[in-house]
Amino acid sequence: MNNMSIEIKHNIEDNKFYTVVNGSEAYLRYLIVDNNVMNMFKTYVPDELRSQGIAGVIVLKGLKFAEENGFKIIPTCSYVATYIKRHKEFEHLLAG
Repeated sequence: MNNMSIEIKHNIEDNKFYTVVNGSEAYLRYLIVDNNVMNMFKTYVPDELRSQGIAGVIVLKGLKFAEENGFKIIPTCSYVATYIKRHKEFEHLLAG
């Protein structure tokens, strides 16, 4: 699957970034813990969609949203924490 063809949507009411591929949903869930801090607490990709880079595309979308909207990040989700460690250009978003 071409990661560039994955459309990531943002459901603000449900606090998630997500995509649906072949009827299966992959997502990044977050909570706004104060006016400018997002706790990104869960990334989920169904078994049949794993190893295609989908989680990375979703997390990138979430981090870019945070950056563009002045949010800091608490990476409770280990995938998000690892992503930021591997992509140092997002370290400035870490809260505290």
